[in-house]
Amino acid sequence: MSQATKRVGILTAGGDSPGLNAAIRGFGKAAIGHHGMELIGFRDGIRGLAENRTIALDSAALSGILTVGGTVLGTSRDKVHRMLVDGEIRDMIPTVVENCEKQGIDALVCIGGGGTAKNANRLAKAGLNVIHLPKTIDNDIAHTDTSFGFSTALGIATEAIDRLHSTAHSHHRIIVVEIMGHRAGWLALGAGIAGGADIILLPEIPYSIDSVVTSIEERARRGHMFSVVAIAEGALDRHDSEELAAAEALVSAANDPAAKAAAKKHRAAVIASHRGNAFKLAEILEKATGLEARVTVLGYVQRGGTPDANDRLLGTLLGGAGADLVAEGHYGVTVASQGQAAVPVPLSKVAGHLKTVPLDHPWIEAARHVGTGLGD
Repeated sequence: MSQATKRVGILTAGGDSPGLNAAIRGFGKAAIGHHGMELIGFRDGIRGLAENRTIALDSAALSGILTVGGTVLGTSRDKVHRMLVDGEIRDMIPTVVENCEKQGIDALVCIGGGGTAKNANRLAKAGLNVIHLPKTIDNDIAHTDTSFGFSTALGIATEAIDRLHSTAHSHHRIIVVEIMGHRAGWLALGAGIAGGADIILLPEIPYSIDSVVTSIEERARRGHMFSVVAIAEGALDRHDSEELAAAEALVSAANDPAAKAAAKKHRAAVIASHRGNAFKLAEILEKATGLEARVTVLGYVQRGGTPDANDRLLGTLLGGAGADLVAEGHYGVTVASQGQAAVPVPLSKVAGHLKTVPLDHPWIEAARHVGTGLGD
């Protein structure tokens, strides 16, 4: 290895999603073949980085992974500044910095969603040369038009709604299908529109039970004795939304660490109390309308399996652009998709920021135009 050769570490963190391996391959092939870099992978995300568990990545290791789902490197959801180690919560940032120095790492590529962007930003502040590639099926990362994983998940959720229509119609039932998206409704909205859901409920629009019931009853009066309701897992009715907003306000207002911790604990309890909202909604709708209601939770099906063409393309595009940035010495950024280009955006503008569905977004307007109920 020549003196000028850069040695780059790469990891995948957070939930798995289609396109992760395409991004690893896109970055790796560009870094090795185009820029002459040396590449090593850290296993199991931030935890593997803290525990210094590595694997050599050469052209042979990158071959054949473009179409493979999940991540060949493994993943975890650890926070680098608050990691459970030997039964204790520890700040592992100094350990990570030391490990990168031991490995002779010139740059670190972190592939993941919003939590990974936060981890990457913390490591950048600690002095590491970091690049972040945006991955999430929720499509909620700030300043990027889309993230790899979203397109495949959108197709899977849409196909599920397509298939549920036939059961709903045949049995004259209400089918409530829960789609991933805790705080942003992009996936439920897109799949709901593409799959022809009759009602779509989003975290961005607190819904009224009465409004949902009215939409179903109006369909019944027109002779449609069934309805498909697409609900994002983070969607709440107006009362629950107000309760969560109050909990969020307590967290924001807390001035000292103890108060902040207590407020966060309360917020977590509120969020936990709202889990299973799809089942609660189905029970209410069945009683209110007299129609049988059933729930389908798509869960991990949405983020597993082979990536579609869009996610393979996006992973390759952003991965290759990330390699160029490392070659240029351009660090501390997320490689965002904007239009047809890959654009470096400072991590400080991405970490801790959420891209939710604007209430005036064209997809919202399209849903309303075709008569889809949004629960408001």
